[in-house]
Amino acid sequence: SILSNVFAGFYGVSFTQIDWLSMVYMVAYVPLILPATWLLDARGLRLTALLGAGLNGLGAWLKCASLAPDRYPLTLAAQAVCAVAQVFILGLPSRIASVWFGPTEVSTACAVAVLGNQLGTAIGFLVPPVLVPNTPNDIDLMAHNISIMFYGTAIVSTLLFFLTGVVFEEKPKYPPSHSQAVLQTMPPEDYSYKRSIINLFKNIPFVLLLISYGIMTGAFYSVSTLLNQMIVTHYEGEEVNAGRIGLTLVVAGMVGSIICGLWLDYTKTYKQTTLIVYILSFIGLLVFTFTLDLGYLIVVFVTGGVLGFFMTGYLPLGFEFAVEITYPESEGTSSGLLNASAQIFGIVFTLVQGKLTTDYGPRAGNLFLCAWIFVGIILTALIKSDLRRHNVNSGIMNLDVKAVSGDS
Repeated sequence: SILSNVFAGFYGVSFTQIDWLSMVYMVAYVPLILPATWLLDARGLRLTALLGAGLNGLGAWLKCASLAPDRYPLTLAAQAVCAVAQVFILGLPSRIASVWFGPTEVSTACAVAVLGNQLGTAIGFLVPPVLVPNTPNDIDLMAHNISIMFYGTAIVSTLLFFLTGVVFEEKPKYPPSHSQAVLQTMPPEDYSYKRSIINLFKNIPFVLLLISYGIMTGAFYSVSTLLNQMIVTHYEGEEVNAGRIGLTLVVAGMVGSIICGLWLDYTKTYKQTTLIVYILSFIGLLVFTFTLDLGYLIVVFVTGGVLGFFMTGYLPLGFEFAVEITYPESEGTSSGLLNASAQIFGIVFTLVQGKLTTDYGPRAGNLFLCAWIFVGIILTALIKSDLRRHNVNSGIMNLDVKAVSGDS
């Protein structure tokens, strides 16, 4: 999406069709998240991670076969395969954090796991504009440059698949927390995936978080998808700087994610931190919107960094807040539903903001997102916080983990 104008020219399609190369990830996620979450609960972390890494590699190699101006449908199909892979990956951070880390580490671990996804996004903003400069008068050169990007991605994705198969383990030898020890002793027949879903939707605080998380993350997806169009509207020929601005947005968000994770582990102030970050994201988007057309790219770099710090920093907050208010329901189920909400809002926001940006300019599209984020602030303020997992860990601190897990 950071090369929207380049790929629109290469494939001879509209900006909307290029946007679908990003939105297909969101569309695939919504119907597949429930079976993917069931697989995570029933078959575990390792198989889910292998499926995600394997499908991502397969989609990357399929894209290598689409290096011709008349093969847009094949590129879209390859993106769809990668989109299916994403379904298995996005729900892993909170589950990995809970299964492998103790109560004083879990929020930081979740933030670091989310960091991996953000790192990939950062590379996706930085590298493609360098590898594929806009050469509209030389399609053969453009195809050659795109091939370097596609084959490089395929090689890296394949390597990651093999690394996952070699080093990824299902769980540690001993449970890292009392709550995990209790969950691991629960007989399989005592767990009902259907009942877990019903319980989550009966949990009013979680439903409010589900909507507010979808609004914030969907807005971030929309801004990321349309960033190239917003930048080149006011700064023609600045595709490389558009990628650098995207990189700034994501790297600042990586820092925000780590800081928020450390803060949660230290304070356990889930609702307060989530609400403050939400409000600051709203302010950041307003400032970004009204300074975008000033004619100074350095200002866009700064405001984009501030926006990314808070909007991306919110992602692990939402995951961990959901786990806290829904315990002992599965972390994979709650995070899966959060991501599904984000994809739905992301599709709607990208389509509407893209239309507003094309017809009325970037400011109209960004103000549309600001209005929705303001609604998210109100919903977040209404959430009643009940830190169930934290209370369980605090209430049984005198129990011996091995005794709870049946090891002694």
